[in-house]
Amino acid sequence: MSYEATLAWAQAQDAADPLRGFRDEFLIPPHEGRDSHYFCGNSLGLQPRAVRDALNAELDDWASLAVEGHFKGRLPWMDYHEFVRDDLASVVGAQPHEVVAMNTLGVNLHLMMVSFYRPTPERHAILIESGSFPTDRYAVESQVRFHGYDPATTLIELQADEPNGTISMQAIERVLAEHGSRIALVMLPGVQYRTGQVFDLASITRMASTHGCMVGFDLAHAVGNLPLQLHDCGADFAIWCSYKYLNSGPGAVGGAFVHERHARTTLPRFAGWWGHDKTTRFKMGPEFVPTYGADGWQLSNPPILALAPLRVSLDVFRRAGMQPLREKSLRLTGYLEWLVHQGLSDVLEVVTPREPERRGSQLSIRVIGGRERGRSLFEYLMERGIIGDWREPDVIRISPTPLYNRFADCVAFAEAVRDWASRG
Repeated sequence: MSYEATLAWAQAQDAADPLRGFRDEFLIPPHEGRDSHYFCGNSLGLQPRAVRDALNAELDDWASLAVEGHFKGRLPWMDYHEFVRDDLASVVGAQPHEVVAMNTLGVNLHLMMVSFYRPTPERHAILIESGSFPTDRYAVESQVRFHGYDPATTLIELQADEPNGTISMQAIERVLAEHGSRIALVMLPGVQYRTGQVFDLASITRMASTHGCMVGFDLAHAVGNLPLQLHDCGADFAIWCSYKYLNSGPGAVGGAFVHERHARTTLPRFAGWWGHDKTTRFKMGPEFVPTYGADGWQLSNPPILALAPLRVSLDVFRRAGMQPLREKSLRLTGYLEWLVHQGLSDVLEVVTPREPERRGSQLSIRVIGGRERGRSLFEYLMERGIIGDWREPDVIRISPTPLYNRFADCVAFAEAVRDWASRG
């Protein structure tokens, strides 16, 4: 695609965008009487306009039906998590019985590791990437200690081997060849939060499985960002949050995937009432009989007021389609990168891989000249209503999200950077 660095060109692309109508379904934070340029959907997605009515509907049922809302509500609460199941499965490329919306990411990671991290004296290591998100690092380290092992020898950290801190498939292959026989679990992200690098889930799973390792993925920055094929890639499990690209609100309910080959697993798990076979759940028996599939890892009944926003957002994804969203994302992110390389290469460097298939919506950017200049630019952008986020030690993350960002937003970013740089 050929680009031009003008607002008129960007506006023409926006006018021709077949997905342009979805922007109107979201509430854009205002800045000085106009919409801000919101590039932070990788941290907190915007509120869909329909969320307020969806929440009010549940509040009305609670007010008028009370406990009977579990059975007589417009969307009965007893089975409410099932109302998001099909659309969620579509977004992550899974069978409906392989996914469940529950808890939060950190809780789900611990629950999955109870079942899928089963260390032995011969095989007790966990492979993570160096600089992994704290949730992952803290969880795997605490699980290692819980099982009586020392993280200093049991955690294997995959080191970056490419410029700007990214990791090649060859590096993963080398580590598995050297340590695979002692690795119990490979636990990597779908998208690395700081660099924005996309990982090849199917290839990683295939390589790790060859060495007998269990495989799990943290998809916090991948779900709703990339077309995923979790069932086909063969991972044992995956976990995610839904407040980023899935636009389900701060602290929103998370999700988990468990491959169907584990649907009737005898592996240990932490059990809860709502994970019990639904056909006999209310017989209140003492023996835990897990529900088939990912539902069997549930602990408690579904949080209705947290699931309502997710249901609304997933409806948007169903109507938009992950493949059209990905195609627009490639164009938007490609244009943003082109603007940086075309006119701002003396100010900014892009950390995220240049290959489109190795990145999602996010570009991670460093300011040439060091951290203090980076912070100065970040604060200048925020004051101008150009909202990204900062990740230590020196990265500004800018994420043009295809549901509501425009080519014109990318031009506004570039113009603001150019104005900041001109001020010295």
